[in-house]
Amino acid sequence: MTAKIERYLAENQVETPCLVVDLDVIAENYRTMNRLLPLARIFYAVKANPEPAVVAMLNGLGSSFDTASRGEIDLVLGQGASPDRVSFGNTIKKQRDIAYAYEKGVRLFAFDSEAELEKLAESAPGAKVFCRILMECGGAEWPLSRKFGCAPEMATDLLVRARDLGLEPYGISFHVGSQQTDIGQWDVAIGRAAAMFSAIAKANIDLKMVNIGGGFPAKYRANIRPVEAYCDGVMSAMQKHFGNAIPEIIIEPGRSMVGDAGVIQTEVVLISKKDYEEDKRWVYLDIGKFGGLAETMDEAIKYDIATDRDGGETAPVILAGPTCDSADILYEKTEYRLPVELKVGDKVKILATGAYTTSYSAVNFNGFAPLKAVCI
Repeated sequence: MTAKIERYLAENQVETPCLVVDLDVIAENYRTMNRLLPLARIFYAVKANPEPAVVAMLNGLGSSFDTASRGEIDLVLGQGASPDRVSFGNTIKKQRDIAYAYEKGVRLFAFDSEAELEKLAESAPGAKVFCRILMECGGAEWPLSRKFGCAPEMATDLLVRARDLGLEPYGISFHVGSQQTDIGQWDVAIGRAAAMFSAIAKANIDLKMVNIGGGFPAKYRANIRPVEAYCDGVMSAMQKHFGNAIPEIIIEPGRSMVGDAGVIQTEVVLISKKDYEEDKRWVYLDIGKFGGLAETMDEAIKYDIATDRDGGETAPVILAGPTCDSADILYEKTEYRLPVELKVGDKVKILATGAYTTSYSAVNFNGFAPLKAVCI
């Protein structure tokens, strides 16, 4: 937690649950990545945290934007981004949304199937298109499924088809999985992309771009290597597989850009036990899976937690949310310990929650309001 957030929470009566975001942290994360990957264009993944203040600040720093919907396109354009700095990176788009984006001036689109390619040819004639390939996502704490991407052999054929349909086959994209801790996964993916460049060149198509997606981790409970190690790994892989002919690089950071910039302040609603013999207390917070902590599903993302009573004796707890849904348990198998002196009404701070919290928050489940955010 930054001193700026700590001071804000101390000086303001914040109605919980509430996410507080330190914009200075995001700005520094952007500058660091820009410095470490000077050959890459940064397309911030808006879905990670779509707060207008975040988008406006990144736009002022010169960021481009990876968008997934008409709403996100309107958001970034409304905050001053020019259409040439917008990618429609979702591979699952309505025909009318493709047409809308094209009308707004967007000219860079993702696809991973022939049907999507045909929609692009009809509604975005002449646009630059890139094909997403499948990745296994080993080593990722939030792995991605087979929902996105296609086999490299199919992607090769589809990029040739893109040319025949009057589109510009521009490049290849992949995603090694969110919160990826295995640097070697980028080497595997970049190697596949380089092989595709060679295969497609035989069809007289000169691809120009590799989109390495996101995946750079944020700091949660487990130790991770510094961002420099991940950037070095990416560039080493690019040099290894492309030599002196390194193409344009696009990177789509989300979690690593905004994750450590946010803290959720929540309140203890109830502390209870289920049995006289049970040694674990159940601690219910006023935020749960449906209020913005969806990534605790299967206890995948393990957030650090702090309280004002830290420093004394602790005991194991099960953490759960406030809703009338039995799935709304945050951590039951993962060991969490909280102060024995913790009381109902105490404030609890969930750290590094700047990414994938407000954007996952349910609109009105059980009548609970969506997670609020304050950018400072």
